[in-house]
Amino acid sequence: MEKNALHVDGDYIIAIRHELHMYPEIGYDNPLTLSIIRRELEQMGITYTEKYGKSSIVATINEEKSAYTIGIRADTDALLVQESNDVPYKSQIEGQMHACGHDVHTAMLLGTAKALNDMKENISCRVKLLFQCCEEGPDTGARHMVADGVMDDIDVIIGQHVNSDLAAGKAGLCPGTSMASCHPFKLIFHGVAAHITLPQTGKDALAMAVRTYCGVQQMLATEIDPFAQYICGISVLKAGQSFGTVADYAEMDGVLTTYDLGLDSYMMNRIEAIARNAAEEVGGRAEAEHEITCLIVNNNPVVSELVMDAARKVAGEENAVAVAPILGCEDFSFYLSKKPGAFFWLGTRNEKKGAVSCLHSNDFQVDEDALEIGSSVCVQFVLDNMHGIAL
Repeated sequence: MEKNALHVDGDYIIAIRHELHMYPEIGYDNPLTLSIIRRELEQMGITYTEKYGKSSIVATINEEKSAYTIGIRADTDALLVQESNDVPYKSQIEGQMHACGHDVHTAMLLGTAKALNDMKENISCRVKLLFQCCEEGPDTGARHMVADGVMDDIDVIIGQHVNSDLAAGKAGLCPGTSMASCHPFKLIFHGVAAHITLPQTGKDALAMAVRTYCGVQQMLATEIDPFAQYICGISVLKAGQSFGTVADYAEMDGVLTTYDLGLDSYMMNRIEAIARNAAEEVGGRAEAEHEITCLIVNNNPVVSELVMDAARKVAGEENAVAVAPILGCEDFSFYLSKKPGAFFWLGTRNEKKGAVSCLHSNDFQVDEDALEIGSSVCVQFVLDNMHGIAL
């Protein structure tokens, strides 16, 4: 495939994606991924630093043009999923897979870097390329990068994510509130062990947890506005060690996602209170561990429209579409908490090619013909807005 008018090399992006896909890495343990990113940036002659966050790289094009800076971010980590696809570039690491498309995101950002670097003399702004690790983990990479000041000299930032519900070649965006906050929680119950035939001498931690589960469901049914948009799911319950012993310890894990941090606060306070009361009724005690790991993704309306303008130029008017908000979460929200920006979806669904499975599936695939479009939207956005954005 020849380079398009924006100098985006689709064959290059696909080749890098295949290499990354073969070696998926989890969390902050990503030496192979980092080595590939370093290698490509060095071959392009693009300077980079690893001072922001953990196991992440920030590359800079036009370092000296500091009057205005556009940031573009890609996440790099994979998932603990065993791949079932039979492809030449199948994961070579047992039990690990790029099942969320972060290999695609990284390859597209390298493709964007290559195209922008080829025309950097004609670009009047500075561009920072954020290769961020650990989007999937609870200790999210974006938060560390922001804490280290990566956004201090970035004026506007964009990012993208593949979407298996959106037809390949389309770009979708939801201005304003588009993704929810993420608030994982762990409830820990302490009881007293006893022989199962002498339950009156123990304090059953499993009973505390079960009462809490039922109490949370009752709270959701009777205290929360039925029209409120949220997810409160409890997915893990661990208790006991032996069939002959009253459980003296139990753990319950769940997550709360909302578009309203006030609602989030109310619900989390109630969950804690329900757990404490349930434990006290049985004669034990409960404690809670929780922290918001992703903020609400709030796409700036002006930047959103400019991203869609770029998508229209690249993919055609009919392929730049509005999409609805979702209750999924993204740590890109930490960048948006500091500076305006927008996060868009790149459609990769193609029934004829079998690219239909949802994110995090062990047979997840993408229509690779769409990847050039993803990079091209980012390149076009830089070219359109390199003189600054009036917000």
